[in-house]
Amino acid sequence: MKKTVFGILFAFCAFGLTGAATAADKSTPDQATALVKKAVAFLKANGKEKALAEFNNPKGQFVNGDLYIFALEPSGVTVANGNNGKLVGKNVLEMKDQDGKPFIKTLLEIGNTKGSGWLDYRWNNPVSSKIEMKSTYVEKSDDLYVACGIYK
Repeated sequence: MKKTVFGILFAFCAFGLTGAATAADKSTPDQATALVKKAVAFLKANGKEKALAEFNNPKGQFVNGDLYIFALEPSGVTVANGNNGKLVGKNVLEMKDQDGKPFIKTLLEIGNTKGSGWLDYRWNNPVSSKIEMKSTYVEKSDDLYVACGIYK
């Protein structure tokens, strides 16, 4: 009987710790902002061609856990995506979130009007396979919009 009770308690503790570790592994707004600022500095120091190659490298310095850089042209064409290379070269201007919100257009507007900022929208989280709230930080640098998002 003691072994059974101990086993059940151990299982609850193990599952509880696993859940806590998963929540703790989520990236923060500060980390996303820092990655974008690092990417913009890299872009300015190394030029567009070298920067885009590095942003698109899934094993490069601009992919860190669930964080990755993506970059857009003013037309809405994706020129970099460290998580999904299939989007590179595609015009995503009309892409909408789960609520029909045209979030790419809004990201570009934020870059044009404020230079940088955050946008909240609902998107599929590839880790949980659930629709979740996502926040993306975007910063305009010359003719590119450099961005990184986090799931809340």
